[in-house]
Amino acid sequence: MAEVLVAGGGIGGLSAALACAQAGAKVSLYERAAAFSEFGAGIQLGPNAVRVLHGWGLKDDLTGLAAFPHRLQFRSATSGTVLGELTLGADMVRRYGAPYITIHRADLHALLVRVLQQRGDVALHLANAVTSVAQTKAHVTAQLQDGQQPQADVLVAADGAWSNLRQQLLHDGKPQPTGHLAYRTMVKQSDLPKHLQTQQVTAWFGPRMHVVQYPVRGGDWMNVVGIVHGQVQGDITSWDHSANAADLQRIVADSCAPLRDLIHAIEAWRLWPLSIRLPMRGAHEHALGRVALLGDAAHPMVPYLAQGAAMAIEDAATLAKLLGAAGVFAAESGNQAVLGRVPALIQDYANQRWQRNAKVQARALQNGQIYHLTGPMRLGRDLAMRVLGQRLLDQPWLYGGGPA
Repeated sequence: MAEVLVAGGGIGGLSAALACAQAGAKVSLYERAAAFSEFGAGIQLGPNAVRVLHGWGLKDDLTGLAAFPHRLQFRSATSGTVLGELTLGADMVRRYGAPYITIHRADLHALLVRVLQQRGDVALHLANAVTSVAQTKAHVTAQLQDGQQPQADVLVAADGAWSNLRQQLLHDGKPQPTGHLAYRTMVKQSDLPKHLQTQQVTAWFGPRMHVVQYPVRGGDWMNVVGIVHGQVQGDITSWDHSANAADLQRIVADSCAPLRDLIHAIEAWRLWPLSIRLPMRGAHEHALGRVALLGDAAHPMVPYLAQGAAMAIEDAATLAKLLGAAGVFAAESGNQAVLGRVPALIQDYANQRWQRNAKVQARALQNGQIYHLTGPMRLGRDLAMRVLGQRLLDQPWLYGGGPA
């Protein structure tokens, strides 16, 4: 059985471990933290990602953890006017074969950890990061934090947007600040006034800001994210800075009453400075030899298309399918007729994934500009959304694409 090393225990790394194990690999995953945990709050997963998760046998588990919003609605933050809607629920299942779900990152992360811990072909190692990598034509060697140097046939670099392994392999610098800050929180819906509770996704567009809210945890909780312009003091690599609720309240002071009421009803917020790379410029940013870069290590993206986690899940499925279908995971050690093809197969993975990921990165950046428009451009955006409605908001290339 071929061996796969995975660097990083976030959603991308765990997805890679599960996909490769299910395809027949022996997997060892190394995570820097002393315990498995997931920062952040809620995430949205379109049917393109949910189809993959269902294919991994997680449908029933997701049904018990996620929320299934019936509608995605865009509204003006200033007037409260509905600008456009996209029906979700059964319509998404009918069009794309899977639902659109919203879920707490920690719930999805914990599910993946639990499933992996039940397998005999996956070893999860904590408090032991992959610090560097070396490779030959025959194998790849990881240098671990504790001094060990395990060898394998494949290494998956899923160590996040600030990936040390990417720096070693590509030497292309670090992500740069976007000038946007994300205020984020989760709150029990029962703690909110009835008129503020919701089972749909709502995005509020205002001048130089926007707010997104949606249910998680079966609809019992609400995730709220407010994106504003600004800088944060301290470590910009951290997802978790303290936030002053009064600052966000001042930013929405001229907004419509429903949005102001929502922001004022929530006392505790955390702050996340957003950083980004330019969209991928080629397959070389996805792979080098026997090392496959995956998720944020390859293509970090702003959250304005709600596809960051989805693209990491798609990456994992594509990589495992290519290697598994070629017989790599079933090959015995020393079978160079098969294992010698690994670099070419990883290059195939890069060729298949980079353009889709680049398109998602670019669309997300474009959305950030559109959401925050001011003056006449904002009025033009609002008119276009009202006229075109669901035809503008549905995205078959995105929701219908990805791994077969």
